[in-house]
Amino acid sequence: MTTDGPGLREQKKAATRDALSFAALRLAVERGLENVRVEDIASAAGVSPRTYNNYFSSKAEAIMSRLSDRIHRIAGCLRARPTTEPLWEALTHSVLLPFENAVEQPEPQWTAGVRLLLHEPTLRGELARATVESEAALVAAVATRTGTDPVRDLYPKLVAAATLAALKAATDQWLLAEPTVPMRPLLREALGLVAAGLPDPSSST
Repeated sequence: MTTDGPGLREQKKAATRDALSFAALRLAVERGLENVRVEDIASAAGVSPRTYNNYFSSKAEAIMSRLSDRIHRIAGCLRARPTTEPLWEALTHSVLLPFENAVEQPEPQWTAGVRLLLHEPTLRGELARATVESEAALVAAVATRTGTDPVRDLYPKLVAAATLAALKAATDQWLLAEPTVPMRPLLREALGLVAAGLPDPSSST
């Protein structure tokens, strides 16, 4: 008789998916996307190519699943936050959570490699698809929290879009920073600015 409940099985599947996704990203940064084979990714993650194919249909999907998985995790975290917590405070906690184990000071070679990788047309296309697919989960979470309708109402769509725009802006800033900087403070700053209504910085000078 097995002691693995559904929760543990799902955790194992999520861990395998994450390991494959990170292996795909790391190898693509190191070698270039065109020089990475499915067999290389599977080997780096300690699984078989068949297992890889059970999770992903392409290298681009494997790499960009990191983004869609993070957005789904943000949505799940938002649903779990206390209902008495202000919306943007809850959103900030939720966005920061997937980055709690992020490297504080990334190597310049790493951010440079990711910047170069993001110019790949197949990755840019997959990025757009993954964002659209996962944004719906965040819209639904915001709608549930605010008592709005995810289809008929503008508000949850606007909040989700603004949150993802802040995430993208912080990521872009993180990738371009010289010297490199931690991600979490950038995320907190970006979300704080959005929550404050994006005040004009020139008005404070």
